[in-house]
Amino acid sequence: MIIMDEKQLRKSFIDPVLEWARANQKPKELRLAKGLEAASEAAAEPEEMPFVVPQQFTGKDYITMLLHVDAEIEHGLMLQYLYSAYSIGGPQIPEKYRERVHNWKNIILGIAKEEMGHFISVQNVLKIIGAPLNFGRESYPWDVPFYPFPFTLEKFTLRSLAKYVYAEAPAEWLSSDDPVAKEINKTVHAQASDPHTVGALFKVLLQLIQDPDVISDDAFQPGTYPYQAKFDEWGRGYTGGDRGSAKDNKFTKSPDVLVAPLLSRDDAYNALEQIAEQGEGDELDSDTPSHFERFLFIYNDFKAILKETGGKFDPAYNVATNPFAGDPDHAGTASNEPADEMEQNEITTEDGILWANLFDTRYRLLLNFLAHSFLLDNGNNNVGSFTPRGLIINSTFGEMYNLRSLATILVQTPLSKKGKLMAGPPFTSPYSFDLPFGEHNRWRLHRDLLVASGNLIENLKALKNQPHSQYLNALQEIDRKLLEAIAQLMQAELA
Repeated sequence: MIIMDEKQLRKSFIDPVLEWARANQKPKELRLAKGLEAASEAAAEPEEMPFVVPQQFTGKDYITMLLHVDAEIEHGLMLQYLYSAYSIGGPQIPEKYRERVHNWKNIILGIAKEEMGHFISVQNVLKIIGAPLNFGRESYPWDVPFYPFPFTLEKFTLRSLAKYVYAEAPAEWLSSDDPVAKEINKTVHAQASDPHTVGALFKVLLQLIQDPDVISDDAFQPGTYPYQAKFDEWGRGYTGGDRGSAKDNKFTKSPDVLVAPLLSRDDAYNALEQIAEQGEGDELDSDTPSHFERFLFIYNDFKAILKETGGKFDPAYNVATNPFAGDPDHAGTASNEPADEMEQNEITTEDGILWANLFDTRYRLLLNFLAHSFLLDNGNNNVGSFTPRGLIINSTFGEMYNLRSLATILVQTPLSKKGKLMAGPPFTSPYSFDLPFGEHNRWRLHRDLLVASGNLIENLKALKNQPHSQYLNALQEIDRKLLEAIAQLMQAELA
């Protein structure tokens, strides 16, 4: 008897979406044609068959599964974009190109912030339909058909950038005669045997969620509104590119973070439609270009510099691929850097292991804070001059800044003794993404992670010639104040 594991089972549930998308894909000419004649031809085309939910699911349950897949994709892409952006820099970049490279970094960081907005917005959709939220990710979810390519934390190169262009590209562009599209296809297919875009996923989600016969009106629960993420809490002014780094360039005028609370079916549909459009939209005259357009802009600019320099141009630190913290007992051992084709690189320097573990602890703290925010409203257990929800959201942003600071340190920390590779942030998945039952226990978990972080900080400060003592001292002080607030909340829960 053949027994499928969980991943194989989920793949079997998702494959019908891709089969449906292939069967209903209209010719490119009909989708791009302009004018009355083209519209008449399009109208004469038979309507595509609606997607039918597999019989072992209810409509709501199937939508929930697809939203879970989308959340994992948004999470995974966000981390890969962050890793790529963090790797950009170094003294090897010629002075004349530094501003352009700096703009690339800011563009990619802006896209990653927008992916964070997508990740949060998907949780809002799950919240309003009364489904479990999903803050997790698969480290290597290649078995999921919608995942664009194998999850890889790697330095910024033209080769890795091609994958990001591909993942966000409209299907019409990828199948066009554009020479850059052909080049991207060739590069990506050389790295992955069956790469994907996520267009089919959104097409099915949008069809299903607007159909009352698939998911009934009473599934949408406006009473969840106080617990959903809202732009005034999470947007931080990131709208319409207002906080972009270069106002004279539409590609650097970003990000435009989408976080919309939902009250109805229409709200949920619009939120998903906006996420899809922000990813692969191809309106070239838009004031806020899509992720696809921004990545394509960087790709072409990168190629232009390579042409000027005869191919001798590297805009990134020499960081490891898929780094992970090694065994502290083996710290300081001889270099054991794998060849470039290896999937992972072990961090073996003493300081590198400590910084990597500190990074992973703060990454887990961020995810816990984010998950906790969806269990609180502004009137829940107010303590003194602050609310638990406000404290959690501010702390989440604090961890975003901490991860950027820690990543900056790690991309300049050697992977191993006498080695040439730098470490890089590992983004190790926590052993669990679930929060404990009860408010008291959730605050206790946050406290425990801060205590663990404090131990790592003390070990880092104890290293000889520690160049980052000022940052570590500042982090300790921030944590001390947060621990005091958590202690008040835990005491209030017990009162």
